[in-house]
Amino acid sequence: MSTKDDAAIISNPVEESLQEWEEQHLAESLRRMPESRDEFTTVSLKPIKRLYTPADIEGIDYDRDIGYPGAPPYTRGIHPTGYRARPWTMRQFAGFGSAFDTNRRFKYLLEHGQTGLSTAFDLPTLMGYDSDHPISEGEVGKCGVAISSREDMEVLFGGIPLDQVTTSMTINAPASMIFAFFLAAAERQGVKLRDIGGTLQNDILKEYIAQKEWIYPPRPAMRLITDTFRFCADKMPKWNSISISGYHIREAGATAAQELAFTLRDGIEYIEYGIRAGLDVDQFAPRLSFFFNAHNDFFEEIAKYRAARRIWYRVMKERFKAVNPKSWQMRFHTQTAGVSLTVQQPINNIIRVAIQALAGVIGGTQSLHCDGYDEALALPTERAALIALRTQQIIAHETGVTNTVDPLGGSYFIEKLTTELEEEAWEYFHKIDAMGGMVEAIEAGFPQKEIQESAYQYQRAVERGEKVIVGVNEYEMETSELGEPNILQIDETVAQLQMERLSELRNRRDGKAVQAALDALCRGAEDPQVNTMPLLIDCARADCTLGEMCDALRPVFGEYQEPDF
Repeated sequence: MSTKDDAAIISNPVEESLQEWEEQHLAESLRRMPESRDEFTTVSLKPIKRLYTPADIEGIDYDRDIGYPGAPPYTRGIHPTGYRARPWTMRQFAGFGSAFDTNRRFKYLLEHGQTGLSTAFDLPTLMGYDSDHPISEGEVGKCGVAISSREDMEVLFGGIPLDQVTTSMTINAPASMIFAFFLAAAERQGVKLRDIGGTLQNDILKEYIAQKEWIYPPRPAMRLITDTFRFCADKMPKWNSISISGYHIREAGATAAQELAFTLRDGIEYIEYGIRAGLDVDQFAPRLSFFFNAHNDFFEEIAKYRAARRIWYRVMKERFKAVNPKSWQMRFHTQTAGVSLTVQQPINNIIRVAIQALAGVIGGTQSLHCDGYDEALALPTERAALIALRTQQIIAHETGVTNTVDPLGGSYFIEKLTTELEEEAWEYFHKIDAMGGMVEAIEAGFPQKEIQESAYQYQRAVERGEKVIVGVNEYEMETSELGEPNILQIDETVAQLQMERLSELRNRRDGKAVQAALDALCRGAEDPQVNTMPLLIDCARADCTLGEMCDALRPVFGEYQEPDF
């Protein structure tokens, strides 16, 4: 008898008992107390059944689809003992004002138990402009730290040994330039490249899809990324050369399935471009990492993380024929959903963040950031940042969720939802592959349109009251009744300080050395066989500024203008 026949025999008693339950118990309950609405859905508007039973998972094979933690297909996690050896890295995102301001915040968080650093950069830095550029006016230090030079980077990490703490940097279009500043600063500390651990976000594809902070067109931008892959593979074995981000895709309005699909398909694109650049897949794939959102729907988020690991294993094993188990294992950072935070009754955001963080932990994240409760209003105050860190510490030490690996594994609901999300992701992969790849899909506006439609449908559900947001469309009250939070204010003295420091730097540096380094960068960029990373590090050593390095490449690579879709 076939395995399929066996499954049918096993499932029949469940289906019979389910029908009996519906007739003898459910029908009377619904007659006396009808359900509150006709359809129940996740945050992603995915329909959810009333009850899940063994019949919903009869197609799932334990060894093939679930398995054991630390073993393929990694559905249950990449470490055999989960968090029993040590908890995830508590990596609070921090960055505001000047490098001096953020350095003090870094040290404050480390003193209170944070175990890794994560750097937020201001808008001019994200766009590749120096703080004294006219287009930077009014934005210097406002949404992150202002970094325009190697000296700024040295101040940012002053007194923090870069070989003793891992550092994440959320930077994309000018990621190579900021990385060069970081490595030049580490060199000044006397730290060897091979001893530095951390992550560079470096994910330009999600900028075209969602966040819209770019400099160069997709193909030359991908060249900079593959140059980083090669450099890190050769010289920095502990460094993650890219963090492929679904976070911003979700923040733009994507569903959980779209976040999963577009993020992993971006990962596939980076692997393909790395191979085209001449790299062996097992040479650089083990140092790729991912970055996911933790939204409000507790179970959907947990299922998303489990599906992500399973998909990535199958992609790396079957599509790319990777043989190194490290290439098969998806490692990811999680951040709670900034888009879910409300200006109304902001103290409620503490509860939202705690639940989202718990989903990330149960889903098996390697590192975690909890948003400050005041981030719908401004960058987090020191008090809000401390509460966010304490949220992680309470989850780690007081809830018991670290005691066992994948505690919801085997739940009929979780396993079914994990499989459904995986199936939706594969469907998107097939569509994008048919277009020629993710770059081609972006150029056609496909993921952008999909996200726009999802965001529109969710907003309509909120406006109709089908999705309740506490304090916004239900349980409204005066904010003052729950207390008004203090707001972190960034004034224009930061911009003035940055302009003065840049002026002093330009006056004392060797102008000829600066020009020679920039000229060498241009020549190297014109030759596809030349790795730009060493040239960018030379520019950083010569005290070229961020804007000068980015500008040197604009005539070679061009500038991206988003087409009308």
